[in-house]
Amino acid sequence: MDIATILGVVIAIGSILGGQALEGGHVGSVLQLTAFIIVMGGTIGACCVQNPLSVVLKSISMVSLALTNPPHDVKGTITQILDLANVSRKQGLLALEGKIKDLHDPFFKKGIQLIVDGTDPKLLQEILEIEVEHHEEEGVHAAKVWEAAGGYAPTVGILGAVLGLIHVMENLADPSKLGGGIAVAFVATVYGVGAANLFFLPIGNKMKFKLKEEAGLRTMVIMGLVGLAQGENPRLLQEKLESFLPPHERSKEDKK
Repeated sequence: MDIATILGVVIAIGSILGGQALEGGHVGSVLQLTAFIIVMGGTIGACCVQNPLSVVLKSISMVSLALTNPPHDVKGTITQILDLANVSRKQGLLALEGKIKDLHDPFFKKGIQLIVDGTDPKLLQEILEIEVEHHEEEGVHAAKVWEAAGGYAPTVGILGAVLGLIHVMENLADPSKLGGGIAVAFVATVYGVGAANLFFLPIGNKMKFKLKEEAGLRTMVIMGLVGLAQGENPRLLQEKLESFLPPHERSKEDKK
C-alpha cells in the first residue's frame, strides 16, 4: 500500500471537513447526492467522449498503481543479472535456459529467453525497448484520462451550480424550495474543484511517476541483458548497473 497516497487523501478530506466543523457547519451540508451525480456523471461522460472506451477502462484498472507500491527491487535485480552473467561466463548462454523457470518478472524472463534463442544483442535491445516504450505509452494514456477528469470536473461543477441557481430562480415564490437549490449550486462547485485538485490530478501524476520508475528499472534490465548477451565481464557489468543505485546502496568497491 502506498502510504503517501492514503495519508494524502485522509489529510485532504480531514482538513476540509475539519475546517467546516470549526466554522460551525455540519458534514451533512456538503453531502448532496444531486450535486455528486451532476459532477461525477458529467466528468465521466466527458472523459468517455474524449477517449476510447478501452483507454477509460484501462485508466480505472490502473488506479491500483497509485494506491500501491509495486515491488521495484533494483538491488535484487542487479544481483540476479550478475548471477546469470557468472553462469553464462562459465557454462555458456544456453545454460541460462535452466534458470528461466526461477524468474518471476515476465519482462526479465522474455529477455533471457531471447538470449537463449540466440537473438543478436542489438536486436534484443530493440525488441525490449519497443516493449518498454509501448507499455509506458499505454500507461501514460491511462494517466491522462485522470488528468482530463481533473480539467473537466471544475467546469461541470460550475454547470451544476448554474443548474442549482436556475432551480432557485424558478421557485422564488416558494421559499421552502430555495435552500435545496442553493445547496446544490454551491456543493456542486465544491465537488468539482475538490475532486479535480484532491483526487483526479494527483492520481494521474502519481501514476505517471510510477510508470517512469518502472521504465527506469526496465531500462536497467535491458542494459544488463544486452551485456549478458555480449558476454560482458560481470565486474564491468556490475559497475554499469550499479549506476542506477543511490551512492549509499552501491558495493563498497564502487564507492572508493
